[in-house]
Amino acid sequence: MTFAKSERAALCDLFDDRGPDAPTLCEGWLTHDLAAHLWIRETDPIGVSGMVAKPLSGLLDRRMAEVKQRWEFAELVDRIRNGPGRFSVFALPGVDEPANTTEYFVHHEDVRRAGELPEAPRELDVEIEDWMWRRLKLLGRAFFRRSQVGVVLERAGTADQYEPDAIRAVSGATIVTVVGRPSELMLFASGRTGAADVQLVGEPEALDLLHSADLSL
Repeated sequence: MTFAKSERAALCDLFDDRGPDAPTLCEGWLTHDLAAHLWIRETDPIGVSGMVAKPLSGLLDRRMAEVKQRWEFAELVDRIRNGPGRFSVFALPGVDEPANTTEYFVHHEDVRRAGELPEAPRELDVEIEDWMWRRLKLLGRAFFRRSQVGVVLERAGTADQYEPDAIRAVSGATIVTVVGRPSELMLFASGRTGAADVQLVGEPEALDLLHSADLSL
């Protein structure tokens, strides 16, 4: 089973455990909202337009409300657990891993780390951390395109795991270095800046500017 599939299954199990009204790290969303988002992303091209174009965000809100009314939470979670329908682009061979590894990892952590008693970061296999690191190299500039300061991502870990490495995501006269495991750097880059287990190195003013940036793709 790929990491994307295992994260899908684990998130659905967590949905079942927490129920439809549990908090998430997605501002304004409970678990039922997050489940509706995931279903729309894989099955509803009209609703997806509200994800990629902010002026259409109201359309996404309406489609999410319709999904929540159409199915009880448990049934919706089962539909997500079973994966995309055969006519979905996400069902095409080779699409699941690049499209869903980060998506389901981040949203799994959105539920794990929300609320008054957030769960601790997980220890992931080195192969998964390597995958996340390659993804950050590919998309680092896109993640931090709205940053008003330069950003360097530095991979933390022990020497017996891998060679030290760093990514200059965006250049700037002032630099903030974000240090952490690739999975935690991915959470930070995805806008979960308060929940990611990272260290920030830089001048206070630069840190404030980075924290104020909208890091969501």
